[in-house]
This record gives sequence, C-alpha cells and structure tokens, in this order.
Amino acid sequence: MLKRIVLPTILFVLAYGFWISPNFKEISAGVAIFLFGMLFLEDGFKAFTGGLLERILQKTTNSIWKSLTFGVVSTTVMQSSSLVSVITISFLSAGLIGLAAGIGIIFGANLGTTTGAWLIAGFGLKVKISAYAMPMLVFGIILVFQKAKSLRGVGYILAGLGFLFLGIHHMKEGFEAFRDTVDLTKFAVAGYPGILLFSLLGVVATVIMQSSHATLVIIITALAAQQITYENALALAIGANIGTTITAILGALGSNVDGKRLAAAHLIFNLVTAIIAIAFIYQIGALVDVISRGVGIAADDYTLKLAVFHSLFNTIGILVMMPLTNQLVNFLMRIMPERKIAAGQPQFLLDSALELPDTAIEAVRRETQHLYENAFAIIAHGLSLHRHDIQSDVDLEELAQKPGKPMTIDIEAEYESTVKGLYGDIIAFISRASTSMTPEQADELFRLRAAGRDIVEAIKDTKHMHGNLSQFIASSNKDIRAEYNKLRVGLGGVLRNIEAVRADEEDVTSVLALDRVNVEIEQHDAELNRKLEALIRDRHITAQMATSLMNDSAYSYDVARNLVQMGRVLFARGTAGMREAGRSIALEEDEVAKLARAATVDHEQG
Repeated sequence: MLKRIVLPTILFVLAYGFWISPNFKEISAGVAIFLFGMLFLEDGFKAFTGGLLERILQKTTNSIWKSLTFGVVSTTVMQSSSLVSVITISFLSAGLIGLAAGIGIIFGANLGTTTGAWLIAGFGLKVKISAYAMPMLVFGIILVFQKAKSLRGVGYILAGLGFLFLGIHHMKEGFEAFRDTVDLTKFAVAGYPGILLFSLLGVVATVIMQSSHATLVIIITALAAQQITYENALALAIGANIGTTITAILGALGSNVDGKRLAAAHLIFNLVTAIIAIAFIYQIGALVDVISRGVGIAADDYTLKLAVFHSLFNTIGILVMMPLTNQLVNFLMRIMPERKIAAGQPQFLLDSALELPDTAIEAVRRETQHLYENAFAIIAHGLSLHRHDIQSDVDLEELAQKPGKPMTIDIEAEYESTVKGLYGDIIAFISRASTSMTPEQADELFRLRAAGRDIVEAIKDTKHMHGNLSQFIASSNKDIRAEYNKLRVGLGGVLRNIEAVRADEEDVTSVLALDRVNVEIEQHDAELNRKLEALIRDRHITAQMATSLMNDSAYSYDVARNLVQMGRVLFARGTAGMREAGRSIALEEDEVAKLARAATVDHEQG
C-alpha cells in the first residue's frame, strides 16, 4: 500500500516544482543526469569484475584491516559504495568471504565514499567540468557500441563520468539561479533542532535517490550557492550517511542470512557513526577548523570543510567500531540465527549471487556440491553401506564380509524429496545466470550442469541395481554374494576417493588422483567380466544370477564413471586457468583403457 502512494506522491511534487520554477527543473534534471551517470559507471566497473576484482577481494580479506583497506580503495576507484556493497553481499551469499571480512569492507566503503565529496568540492565546483563532460560522452558512447567487453566497460565508465560532470554542472547552475530569486537560507534552523531536522532530510533524500553521492552533490552545490547554511549542510551529510544503507538493505533481500547480517551491520555502523557525529557536532566542527587551517583550506571555503567533516566523522566511526567487530559478528549471529533448510531446498541459489558472473558460478558449484551430498547418502545406503564407514579408514572389504541385513531404502522416494527438485532449481538458476557471461564462464556453467546430470544418472543406476544387490548380498550362494560384495566395495572405494579429493582443499592437483580411480574402474570391470565367464562355465551361479550380475556390473561401471566425471568438475581447485590446465592433462578414455590393460597383464604375470 505504501509503495503505491510514495511513487505518485514524488511524481506529483516534482511536476508541481517544474510548473512553478524553471530553476527547480534544472536542479532536478541535474540530479537525474547525475544518477544516470552513476548507473553507467556501475555497469562499466561490472564489466571488469569477471576475475580481477574477485581475485583481489579473496586475497585481501583474510584480516579485518585488509578488508577495510579493500573497501576504502575499491570505493575510491569506483566512486560507488552501493556497487561495493552489492559485490560484497554477492560474495558473502556465495560463501567466498566471511561475515567479518564483509563488515570490514563495508566500513572501508563508508570512508572511501567520502573521496567523492573531496572531488566535487575541490574540483567539481572550481572548474568548468561541463567542458570535460561532452568529450567523455562522445567517446564513451562510441565505445559502448563496441563488441569487446573491455571496450564497452571503458565506454560505460567514460559516459558515466560525462553524465556525472554534466549533472553537477546543471545542479550548480540551478542553485546559483535560485540565489537570485529565492533565498533558501530563510528556512535554515539553528541548533540541535536544525541538526536533527536536516539529518532526517538527508536520510529521506538518500533513500529516495538511493545514492549518498547524489545527496552530497546536492548539499555541496547548494552550500556553494549559499542556499543552505554550513551547519545544516553538516547535518544533511550525516543523514546521507544513514540513508545510504538502503542499498545494502535492498540488496540483502535476495540474499541469505549472512547477507542480511551484513546489511544490519552496515545500518548499525552508520547509526552509531551518526549518533556520535550529532552528539559531538560542534566539537568535530572545531576539529575541522583546526585541520583546515593546517592543510591550507580557507576559513570561508565551506564546501571543502564539509568534505573534511565527512571524512572525519566516518573515520571516528571506524575507530570506534573496528575493535568491536567480533562482538558485532557474535551479536548478529545470535539475533539472526541460521534458518534450517530442508535437504531438498537450495541453499546458495540466491538472487544476490546473480549480480556477478563469478559469484553465480560459485553459487552453482556449491549448490551442486549440496546435490552431491544428498546423492552420496542415497548411493551409500543403496549399496547397504553407512556414510560414516565410507568416510572413515575402515576396511571396506572386511565390512562387506560381515553378515547383516541389507539396508532398507526407498531410492525413488529419496530421489524425489532431496534430489529431483534441487537439480531442477540448479538448471533454472543456470539459465538465468548464463545470459551475461563470457564464453569461458558459460563453459564452466555447462560443466557444472553436466556434473549435476552425472549425479542424477549415478542415483538412477544405483536404483536399478539396488533390488538385486539387496537380494544377493544376503544369498546363501557364496559366489554370487562375493561378486555383489565386490561391486559394493568397488563403488564404496570410488566414493571414498572422491571424498579424499574433496577434503584436500590446499592441493590444486588432488583432483588428478581420480585418473587412478578411472584406471581401477576399467581394470575391475575387465576382471569381473572374466570372472563372470568362469562362474557361468563352472556352474557356480545360475543363469538368472549371471544375467543379473551382468546387468548390475554395467550399472556399477556407469555409477563409478559418472561419479568420477562429476568429481573432476566439482572438486577441481584453483583459478579458472588452473582448472583448465588440470583438465588438459587428465587422462583420455583411450589412455585409461590402455593403462588398465597394462595393469591387468602385470597382475596376471605377477
């Protein structure tokens, strides 16, 4: 209901303002052009997030101070705390960084965004920047239409800067024209009532525009035109700092609980910073005067002094909150606990992960690993093996020889409840994510989709062999019982090897160990076929048993090959280049078969 009222109200107020004042029209147009430039700038920097930014972020978030530095530098470069917040939430949702690192980045982004005030106050109002805007727009738009992603990214950045400069120019012109007709300083309010009122106005303006940069430009240009008092400008800047959290809050709506915790941390930080700034505004103002004199800022250069104030109170907020980061993390985890998700429900396929190609790929990888975890339990129980036995060092051959009742499991029902729907969600997410990716990134998604298909096929083949396996491992015929136990031990060994690769997160070459598993699969299959012929010839098993064993050995072979193919993709470590290098040196099928034959010959001769 509120949303239906807010937008028409804003449109009506703007239309009325346009009708009564051409100067208001120019200021509003300047704000609109500035915001349009922000969108272009964000799109431009997103074009370069496909690898470089992600690698830097992952390497610079292993300590809270490194995270803080990353937040400051990235926001200074991109001039968009909103984009940094969205990227951080996206990485947090995909599990690529922890909550403490995310909080550090957000703290740094708050300080980094103050550089925008310095640029506007120190350069934007003292130089005719509209002269720079036009060439940037011309060259930027030409590059936007190029096919190369990097050129398009540069084009968006140039065009974005051009629109930013043009927007500042129009706002400056509008406020200076206002000065000749209407004196807005008549509406100034002195003392703490004015500070609280204008802080609230700063919050509202930033929430509406969803850009603290735009609010700061309005504040600085109005202050330069002497349309607001210095004191009221300080209060507006404090309010803009609070209002900027709306972007993180909106971005967290499509995130997991960690994303929501990060948005809450952002709000808490900005509220604490604002409370300190309001409570000590006059003391901080006096410190601004001291700093300004020290760096040569004129006493009446209120725009630059506003930039000093903006940086100073954000720095104070960081100094207060940084030592309390661990307590803040614990508090947020306590009041926003993890919600238990059913095994068949997606955990990582969140809208926030779609913001960047790399986080979308990582979300799919982690969700496919979740799919494998569900499948692991089904396949293990389908083999009448306990999951914890496979993951331990217990001798599987000895375990298989022990008499016992086969496990009861409805594989079809388990597949329907924990795998089928989740696999469908992964496929749907991939179709949404693949629209704006490079060919290399799209190939990685295709491999992950194929890994998911391999998991599903492995479950289906396990289901096909489950009935006979349950019957014959309890059979009085020791020969058929022994052969089915070999199938169990072989597949249990495949699962164990995959688990070993999965657990070794440090060694980027560990996935190559699956080549050995592939050779063993081929060797075991050949040996089983020879043994089957002997069992039939010597009449140790019946024709019905032989047919069942023949079919089930084929199913077992397919389960093993599908699991190994899946493991190669799902548990490959390192960068995309490292994974590609690993795939290039992995054994081909003919090489696997050749090594298996050689191993069989050696075994027979030995």
